[in-house]
Amino acid sequence: MLPHRCECECVSPEGEDPSVSLFREYLRLKTVHPEPDYDAALRFLDRIAEELRLPMKKIEVCPGRVVSIMTWEGTKPTLKSILLNSHTDVVPVYQEHWKYDAFSAFKDAEGNIYARGTQDMKCVTIQYIQAIRRLMADGWKPIRTVHLMFVPDEEVGGHKGMETFVKHPEFQKLNIGFSLDEGLANPGDAFTVFYGERNPWWITVHCPGSPGHGSRFVENTAAEKLRHVINSFLDFREKEKHRLNTSECFTLGDVTTVNMTMVKGGVAYNVIPAEMDVSFDLRIPPTVNLPEFEAKIKEWCTEAGEDVTYEFAQKHMNQNITSTEESDPWWSAFSYLFCRNMTLEKEIFPAATDSRFIRAVGIPAIGFSPMNRTPILLHDHNEFLNEQVFLKGISVYEKLIPALVSVPAFPDEA
Repeated sequence: MLPHRCECECVSPEGEDPSVSLFREYLRLKTVHPEPDYDAALRFLDRIAEELRLPMKKIEVCPGRVVSIMTWEGTKPTLKSILLNSHTDVVPVYQEHWKYDAFSAFKDAEGNIYARGTQDMKCVTIQYIQAIRRLMADGWKPIRTVHLMFVPDEEVGGHKGMETFVKHPEFQKLNIGFSLDEGLANPGDAFTVFYGERNPWWITVHCPGSPGHGSRFVENTAAEKLRHVINSFLDFREKEKHRLNTSECFTLGDVTTVNMTMVKGGVAYNVIPAEMDVSFDLRIPPTVNLPEFEAKIKEWCTEAGEDVTYEFAQKHMNQNITSTEESDPWWSAFSYLFCRNMTLEKEIFPAATDSRFIRAVGIPAIGFSPMNRTPILLHDHNEFLNEQVFLKGISVYEKLIPALVSVPAFPDEA
């Protein structure tokens, strides 16, 4: 049994829980794009690893992009491990729209902590750490190995983070059987869990046409084709919006969202352009037949006119979902914790997280951030989390981690 250690080395304000103080310290690190201070995060995590007496491995997956892994070895290390994943980066802020400095971690009289990353997802990072700290202080030992992973660049697509790391030999060595990653807050009493994600498709449609003087009725213009393309995409958008609004069973993750995000073309008021482009952000649920959906896009382009083409800036095709059947041992262990006095709402994640890369290599992953009775404010102005909700989340992981590591050995692990 490890001797009892202090919650953290930082000095807590009078009356403040040390876990909250540690959370606020982490929030003050400016790991914000476009130039995140990853070195500050690494120094912080090094200190935590030393406090917990856990080995820390660092893998530079791309220049300046380091994945850090703390490992708590299990009593049966040959069994598949549990991954507790979190990202260290946060999205930019528009400070003029914030009540307080977005990196001050200001706490108001109600205990609401305002900072970029309170919900997405520095809360979960510290909740993992403090749950592990409590379990160690109690003398508990995991059967399966537990890895705490801290990855960069999730907020810019994960290309120099998790997407690259899942192909790295060091990732294979982790022998992961099940992963936890970020979810979303829930304004109600329930907790939301995410078992899959929509595929992001970023597409640009190129419309060439006949140029000419702005005073004439030129036939076959780029703008006419562009209008047809825009109408096709936005008509489909309205149909999907109607499906969402008229079904009690659907959440945002169950429908395809379409948003026109960029238009390009033209050089002068009196010159009819020879080409125009329009770009869309599509988010497609795993229930959609992707080849059929692309065929629909191709049909829209053909109908728009001659030589209309499209290209993808991003096109994710993986539709793996994680089982939430009661017969699944991982899900059974996860959900049993909540079945008596907490309600779970299962959803498809409406945006994208690093879980999509983990599922793509065949590892079951659940997105979960224990934040109920909390407005969804990730990427929003005045992002905050109440300290009591944060502390309750530590207690949730303090029970959830032992439940997951205690899943009996599978036949192929015996």
